[in-house]
Amino acid sequence: MTQYSSAQEAIRASYGENMPLDGEYDPSLAAKCVNGTFVGKEKDGVAVYRGIPFAKPPVGTRRWKRPESVEAREGVFEAYYNGKTPIQTEWPSEQASYYPQGEDCLYLNLWTSREYTGTDKPVMVFFHGGAYGWGGTADPLYDGLNFVRENPDIIMVTAAYRTGLMGFVDLSYLKGGEDYPDAPNLGILDQIEALRWVRDNIRAFGGDPGNVTIFGESAGGGSVSLLPVIPEAKGLFRRVIAESGSVALTYSKAECKEFTLQLVKASGARSMDELLALSEKDLFRVNEKINLYNNFPQRDGRLIPKDPYAAYRSGATADVDMILGTNSNEINYWVGELGGIVPFRFGMPIKYENDLRLLSKEDKKRAKLFMSLRKGHELWKIAEFYNELMFRLPAIRQAELHTVNGGKVYMYYWTEPSTLRFRGACHAVELAYVFGNTQETIYTGQPADKELSKKVMQMWAGFARYGNPSIDGFEWQPYDVTERPTALISKNLTMHNDVLSKQRGLLMPLTRYMINASYMSLDYNVPFTRRTIGIAAGITTFVASAIIGKLKG
Repeated sequence: MTQYSSAQEAIRASYGENMPLDGEYDPSLAAKCVNGTFVGKEKDGVAVYRGIPFAKPPVGTRRWKRPESVEAREGVFEAYYNGKTPIQTEWPSEQASYYPQGEDCLYLNLWTSREYTGTDKPVMVFFHGGAYGWGGTADPLYDGLNFVRENPDIIMVTAAYRTGLMGFVDLSYLKGGEDYPDAPNLGILDQIEALRWVRDNIRAFGGDPGNVTIFGESAGGGSVSLLPVIPEAKGLFRRVIAESGSVALTYSKAECKEFTLQLVKASGARSMDELLALSEKDLFRVNEKINLYNNFPQRDGRLIPKDPYAAYRSGATADVDMILGTNSNEINYWVGELGGIVPFRFGMPIKYENDLRLLSKEDKKRAKLFMSLRKGHELWKIAEFYNELMFRLPAIRQAELHTVNGGKVYMYYWTEPSTLRFRGACHAVELAYVFGNTQETIYTGQPADKELSKKVMQMWAGFARYGNPSIDGFEWQPYDVTERPTALISKNLTMHNDVLSKQRGLLMPLTRYMINASYMSLDYNVPFTRRTIGIAAGITTFVASAIIGKLKG
C-alpha cells in the first residue's frame, strides 16, 4: 500500500457526524458557547474539539453569499469529528480532499491543554493552504495536538473556509450576478467570520480574545497577509505569521474571468437562477471539470484593495506584529504537483516564456540578466527566478512597507531540505516542523528532525505570547530596511543580513506584476495540458534517466 492510499483510507475512516448529547457527559470537557455547549474528547492531556460550527451553513439561499453569524442556541453537542472538507478535486498532496466533502463546511477545530489550567491563554488560529482551491482542517498535518502538548499555555484553532468554485468565483458576468458581489472573496470573509466566533467564544476554553495570532501557509499565508488590510477584520487578531504567502497571491478582476467562463461552460448555466438550481452532486461534477482554473482572492477594490501593498505603505497595518518568511526552494514543490521531474522540466520553461511576455522591455532585460548570472541547468535558474518573484521578494516588499511605518517584522528563510528527490527546501516543507507532526512525511520525505521541530514550535509560540520569537540560544532580530536581518532556519539556526542581496536588487521591481502560480499559464499558446503532463510522466525510464543526469550536472 502506498503512502497516499494509506492516508486516504485513514482520513476517510475518521469521518463521523457530531450529534446532540442528551445523556451524561464530562463537564470538564464541555465549553458553553453562543451556539451551544460543545463537548470534546481528551487525548494525551489535551482537550480536542472538532467540527464546531462558526457560521450558518452556506447552503440554499446562502450559497455564494457572505457567511452569516451563528444563532444563539441552547443544547449540548458532540465535538468529536471534523466538519466536511470544502468542495474540491481530490488530490494526493491535499490529504483533506479525501475526507467527505460538502457545501456545509464552515467548522473549526480546537486544542487546549487539560493540564495547564491558567486563563487568558494566547490563541493561535491557522488557515490552511491549497492555492485557495484545496485543503481542509481534516488534514493530519494540521493536527494541533503536538503543538499544544509542547506549549500547554497556547490554544490552537484550525478553521475551514470555502475554496475554489464555492469560495472564489466572480459571478458578475452572469445574469443576476450583481446580487452576489462578495462571491470572488467568500473564503476570506469566512476566515473573518471564524475570527469573530473565536473573539466571542474563546473565553469558554480559557483563551484571551485580545491575544490572537493568525497564521497560515501558502494560500493561508496569503490570507493572513490580506486580513490586516481589511477594515472589518480589524481588532480580531494581534499578530500574523505568514509562511510562503503574501498579498501578492491575488488576482485582478480580469484574471478571474477565465474561471467564470469555465464555470459557465462546464455547468451549462447562464444565470444565477440556473446555477442555484444545481444540486450539490452537480457542483461536485462541475468542480471536477474546472478546478484547474482556480482563482486566488480578487483585488476587487471592495474587500481587497486593488493595490494591497498600498495599505501597508500607508501604515494601516502597523499595529500588527508579523513573522514573514519563505523557503529556499519553493518552486520545487511543483515537481510533485506536475507529476515528476519530466513534466516539471517541460512545464517550467513554458511558464517562464509566457510570463516573460507580461514584462516591459526594461524588465525583460532584468529577467534575462538574472538568468545569465545564475549557474547550473536552465531549469533551476527558472525555478530560482520564481522562488524570488512569487514568494521571497513579495514577502520582503511587504516587510519593507510594514517596518518603515513602525510595524514590527521578523523575517525567516527556511533552508532545511526535504529528502524527496529534487525537492530541497520546497514549498510546505516546514509544516511538519511547525505543528510538531514529524511523522507526517508528505513533504519532508523522511520524518522531520524533532529537535528542530521543537525549536520552531517554541519560536512560533513565543511570538504568539509576547511578539518575540527568540528562544534560548537564539536571538531573532527584528527586520529593518538597512541591515535586513533574517533568520536562516535549519538544524543550525543563524541570523544573516540581507540574504541574496543581488537577486533582491535586480528583481524587486518585477514584484509589481504580481505573477503567480497558475496552471493556466502552462496552456497559453502551447499544446501543454494535463494530458500532455500525463504523457510526459509516462516517458520511458531511459529518457527520464537521461534528463535527470543532465539536471544533476
